Amino acid sequence: MANRRQFLGRIAGSAGAALALRPGTLEAVQAAARKVAERPPGDVAADEDFWREVQQAFTVDRTLINLNNGGVSPSPRVVQDAMRRYLEYSNQAPVYTMWQILEPQIESVRQGLAAAFGCDPEEMAITRNASESLEICILGLDLQPGDEILTTNQDYGRMLTTWRQRERRDKVVLRTISFPVPPPSLDDLLDRFRRAITPRTRVIQLCHMTNLTGQIFPVRQICRLGRERGIEVIVDGAHAFAHFPFTRDDLDCDYYGTSLHKWLFAPHGTGFLYVRRSKIPRLWPLMAAPAEMDANIRKFEEIGTHPAANHNAIAEALAFQEGMGLPRKVARLRYLRDRWMRRLAGQKGVRILTSFDPAMSGAIGNVGLEGVEPAKLVAHLWDRRRIIVTPIVHEEFSGIRVTPNVYTTLGEVDAFAEEMEKVIARGLTA
Repeated sequence: MANRRQFLGRIAGSAGAALALRPGTLEAVQAAARKVAERPPGDVAADEDFWREVQQAFTVDRTLINLNNGGVSPSPRVVQDAMRRYLEYSNQAPVYTMWQILEPQIESVRQGLAAAFGCDPEEMAITRNASESLEICILGLDLQPGDEILTTNQDYGRMLTTWRQRERRDKVVLRTISFPVPPPSLDDLLDRFRRAITPRTRVIQLCHMTNLTGQIFPVRQICRLGRERGIEVIVDGAHAFAHFPFTRDDLDCDYYGTSLHKWLFAPHGTGFLYVRRSKIPRLWPLMAAPAEMDANIRKFEEIGTHPAANHNAIAEALAFQEGMGLPRKVARLRYLRDRWMRRLAGQKGVRILTSFDPAMSGAIGNVGLEGVEPAKLVAHLWDRRRIIVTPIVHEEFSGIRVTPNVYTTLGEVDAFAEEMEKVIARGLTA
């Protein structure tokens, strides 16, 4: 017979287990993942019981339908709690608690991100977003007047703006190439870059995944193309990292910048820059660092006082991602994307601007309706159903960008598709 101590121990243990596995906790998501560990990701993508556990980990407002997770994503509760905890601790005595205790912990975060990306921690700088990471590269490379930079006319607007500033200041030449949406193949994208290279090309910049339609590029082949010809290749991974599985070696890249507040669900205002070790000494930091740091990846983090809470809570975001499982995650994202895209594809006046091929796309989808202005459609969806999507107006195409997330329910995706079908049938009625 159990004695009193054993009996109380069992109660305490049961209570602790129940607390740890309460809905929405990291432990609950990990437990749910263990139950489906032997099943293929494509099968789990349609398992609503598993994804309900993931959905409960977020504190989102269900009175609206947020299908603009490509811009910035909400963080799960475990990340929010960690950031609050670090921020409160920082404010006890910042010169000690933030600078002396929390700030050194960035090294653990660096190791975790490096492991996830597949690089040496000494090649991983923690930044505030993809724009900062990429501007370090764009403004840090030594270029001469007349040197050419090659990118696409669908590159991210802020990066095009940065290159155009270098055009004005340094007299370099920015050249852009066009491609259809969706393109016929990855080889077609590679060939467009190959044909556009000239003897003056010094830099190629490309999106791993574009923000306009979610088009994935053949990064490895383009990086090798550049290396063979002595051309630096900068990869914008803002929408790719933690969206679908890959490592540095899969890409064979020298420079890679990304935001972590999109698909990793890290605190807002976090990102990283990868620079191959041999390239670090010759790349200037965005803010000045001493000469002794020339070969040190941390020179790119010399930005003055900044909150330690933001970058330290990246660790919880990495744990959440690992608990959920990236292959399962991207399978679910494509499942949700396909649910609305296949429903609308083929209907009169509908143009799907994103490829269904999983080698060329992920969660992001773009759809245009003939005769309907994207901005007016966006306003209509908000007014009718409080649905948030993004208008995309490019010189060569237009549509709305639709980006569900792992917390998005089937009902929310269906509500979007239903409202779109009403517009297809009747137009933008009052």
